[in-house]
Amino acid sequence: MAESQNTEYKSSWRDEYLKWICGFANATGGKIFIGIDDKSEIVGVPEAKKLLEDIPNKVRDTLGIIVDVNLHETDKGDYIEIIVEPYPYPVNYKGQYHY
Repeated sequence: MAESQNTEYKSSWRDEYLKWICGFANATGGKIFIGIDDKSEIVGVPEAKKLLEDIPNKVRDTLGIIVDVNLHETDKGDYIEIIVEPYPYPVNYKGQYHY
């Protein structure tokens, strides 16, 4: 599956991806996959189980919203799926509204 307006692949987690989550929440929702590269290939993500706990807390504390975070374990490595639902009210990231 290729990247699209509602699907984004990242090979590793960075807190700046909270902007993407904010944008998805302000639009029609979307998914971010951590541990999959831009060619849609699984590269795995180190410390996936720690991120499984950290990401929802960072999203809640920074954006004030709740997202679903799922761990997928494969032979090629573990990756994380972040599911962002569209929100009925504007969500901001550090005072900025992304869309």
